[in-house]
Amino acid sequence: MTPLLSVLIPAHNEAGYIGPCLSALFASDQLPGNARGEVLVIANGCTDTTVAEASAVPVPPKWTCTVVDRSEGGKIGALQEGETRITGHIQIYLDADVIVTPTLMAQICDALDVDAPRYASGSPRLAPAKSMVSRLYGRFWVTLPFIRQGVPGFGLFAMNAAGRARWMDWPDVIADDIYARLSFAPAERIRLEASYQWPLIEGFRNLVRVRRRQNAGVAEIAQRFPELLENQDVERPGAGVILRAALRDPAGFLTYTAVALAVKSPLFRHRQEARWTRGR
Repeated sequence: MTPLLSVLIPAHNEAGYIGPCLSALFASDQLPGNARGEVLVIANGCTDTTVAEASAVPVPPKWTCTVVDRSEGGKIGALQEGETRITGHIQIYLDADVIVTPTLMAQICDALDVDAPRYASGSPRLAPAKSMVSRLYGRFWVTLPFIRQGVPGFGLFAMNAAGRARWMDWPDVIADDIYARLSFAPAERIRLEASYQWPLIEGFRNLVRVRRRQNAGVAEIAQRFPELLENQDVERPGAGVILRAALRDPAGFLTYTAVALAVKSPLFRHRQEARWTRGR
């Protein structure tokens, strides 16, 4: 029986994360119509125990799970290979450190089991951060309009077969999630009520590194695929919005601003990283 849902999980050195990710996924509520789901973990260039941990997670009935140990690193390569192996009408792209809530998979199926091209994601929630700077940064970040109003898709996004048919191979880009999201018009994107938990990187320097990489990803999309920018639906917050947010959370605002300024400072320049290095 062909599965309705295919979940593709690229994983690079995700020991300690891939197990809880899969366990939460397999604890999902029953899919609509008692449908089946398949999971494909593409371990790309791993040097830790990711493969063993993924293989050890018990797989319940109505799900299948295949773990592929790919020697070559690179998220885009993992996506390409994974898509040659999955068969579901609905495709979910899930980061290996994300924890889904039980109702999310069924809600995605309900939203995307249609003939017209559609894109969907859940409502993101930040995992509790250990460091004070990450807690303050994240506390302010989640109040921004893009997080509260849009369909961000970081960590988890999904589309149906008609939507995925909009492009052939994945382009070699930093921000695959942004490329996918902007390949759909705002009216084709669906934000679901069910949530998922996404971890924020710990520490000031790491926040700067990831923020710089995110900015580079946005700039790359704008330069190489300017036509996709027509599908932006959330504008940058104006001065009044920022001021009100700053007054509500001065400490969070100052931390967020400090990271944004440090991104532009040569004092925080890091060596050039591989394009496929994960955000966390």
